[in-house]
Amino acid sequence: MLNKELISAAIPTLTLKDTVFQALEMMAEFHVMQLAVVAEEKLLGMVSEDDLMNVDENLALQTLEPHFSRAAVKANTHFMEAVQMMNDHNLSIVPVVEPEQLFVGVITTSDLLRQLGKVTGASEPGGVIVLEMEQRSFSFSEISKLVETNDAQVTQLNTYWDANGGTFIVTLKINKFEISDIIATFQRYEYQVKYYFGEELYENELRSNYDHLMNYLSI
Repeated sequence: MLNKELISAAIPTLTLKDTVFQALEMMAEFHVMQLAVVAEEKLLGMVSEDDLMNVDENLALQTLEPHFSRAAVKANTHFMEAVQMMNDHNLSIVPVVEPEQLFVGVITTSDLLRQLGKVTGASEPGGVIVLEMEQRSFSFSEISKLVETNDAQVTQLNTYWDANGGTFIVTLKINKFEISDIIATFQRYEYQVKYYFGEELYENELRSNYDHLMNYLSI
């Protein structure tokens, strides 16, 4: 999915003639922390709610132009660039531009999260297993084979390096909820299972909550 395919038509833009008050009112109305400032169909930058809170509300945005954020992504690049931009700059919207800063529109945080959920398989039914290992020990083919021996498939696999723990984290999405047999297989092959979320865990949580409720009612 390209950035230009996630453009939101609902978020308005500002002009240099708009005041600080107008900008803050618009941010509150559309529940965003930033808005793009556009002139002659070109992106000039973004103003942020935090930057405007202690400024004279009658000032025109033109006086603040040197302080505009220049964060933006290109229209024809992958949407993961927008995700990274959102994380790096703590954005609620991400401006999208064509060459020469031609403004295309903005992507909202909710749209990015929705698309990220589709890509990572978060919106699909199934269990989740999180493994912890040394990076050199990672083998997609072996992990997939161990899952398949239990009549299941890996529908999504994501990895990242945990700098704090100094370990390689592998997150698996499995195409079924009952994953106790898969957990047992991984443990048998000496994989470190950090977390798992499936039908069995869900049922155990329900039972635990029910027992706590019954104990409370019997007091």
